[in-house]
Amino acid sequence: MKNITLITILALSFFTSCKEEKKQADVPKQEMEISDSLKWSERMALSEIKRFPDPTLLDFRDKPKWSYTPGLVLQAMSKVYEQINNQKIYDYIYEYPDRMIEKNGTIKTYKMSNYNLDMIKAGDIMYYVYNKTQEPRFKKVMDTLHKQLEGQPTTSEGGFWHKKIYPYQMWLDGLYMAEPFHAKYAKDYMSPVEANKVYDKIVLQFDLIEKYSRDSETGLYYHGWDESREQKWANKETGLSENFWSRGMGWYGMALVDVLDYLPENHQGRARIIKYLNQYAEAIVKYQDKSGTWFQVLNLPEREGNYLEATGTSMFTYTLAKGVNKGYLPNTYLENANKAFQGTLDLFITVEDNGVVNLNKCCGVAGLGGDPYRDGTFEYYIGEIIRSNDPKGTGPFIMAALELNK
Repeated sequence: MKNITLITILALSFFTSCKEEKKQADVPKQEMEISDSLKWSERMALSEIKRFPDPTLLDFRDKPKWSYTPGLVLQAMSKVYEQINNQKIYDYIYEYPDRMIEKNGTIKTYKMSNYNLDMIKAGDIMYYVYNKTQEPRFKKVMDTLHKQLEGQPTTSEGGFWHKKIYPYQMWLDGLYMAEPFHAKYAKDYMSPVEANKVYDKIVLQFDLIEKYSRDSETGLYYHGWDESREQKWANKETGLSENFWSRGMGWYGMALVDVLDYLPENHQGRARIIKYLNQYAEAIVKYQDKSGTWFQVLNLPEREGNYLEATGTSMFTYTLAKGVNKGYLPNTYLENANKAFQGTLDLFITVEDNGVVNLNKCCGVAGLGGDPYRDGTFEYYIGEIIRSNDPKGTGPFIMAALELNK
């Protein structure tokens, strides 16, 4: 009898345990329901986690890679985490460096000898997690990325080549990829004398973009400049590419507002960066569509095939909003930023039944040169893949929503 009672108790315990395990297994699923009562920044951050449960596969990858796109999205998420303290978001951020960085500080899939400015961007996440954890391997990564910048090939005047395989070329993208990290590294980890040399080098990058890439008539910036004039996409007289690409200019705007977070108040180049930002803002609002958004090729809205594009629009929104919030831009630009954000919600955002937020009409990729060759024509820019939830849009969307407190 005692044996039968014991068996009954054990059986009941087993089934109760199974029920409890099932309940616990259901919890993550419930937690991932994304309420429309949350702010847009948190909704998009949680949506990205649901879309890409593995942060090393952000950007639709099939295997982990050290790249700028996780750096961009995870940096945006870190700003959300600092506001709402959602542990799920922090754990997701930490998982990327935890898996991509060996115990000795080696970066998986990274080669310094490529001298690719895109690889610097994920350094912003190293900076963030190192300040949280003080793990030596993350500091070693930052040292490695700084060492790359110290050896980065340059134009005759000191402008960083975008990549070693793109000699003598400066792209707007490169300033966002490298300079905010470059500035924060100098500020926190170098002596004042050595840091000041880095600040001078950083400001020089912006000076050269202003000198060569800015069009005096429109105030807009050409995507690339080839000092050697050897590229087929480069104008033989100016070395400039042919068009004003929305996201190219978006990268540059974000570089302007973000580098100011770390450039010292007393540095002689700071006032110039703020001047450049004001010129930039004045130019882009002239090309803002009545919807509040911007076209893929900025200055040709009527041309057949051109379309209103989400990644550049999100970047412009963030740049204008942060510029006003930091006091770099006049308050009038906040109206442009709010109009842009509303236009994004109206034209680009859709929400699934489970609350997952989608950002549609994103240009998937665009560049210059390479193989197959990208010639920088209008037809090239409008012909690249258009997709939803490209991280080059979702990251800036999160940051724009935070700046506007939406």
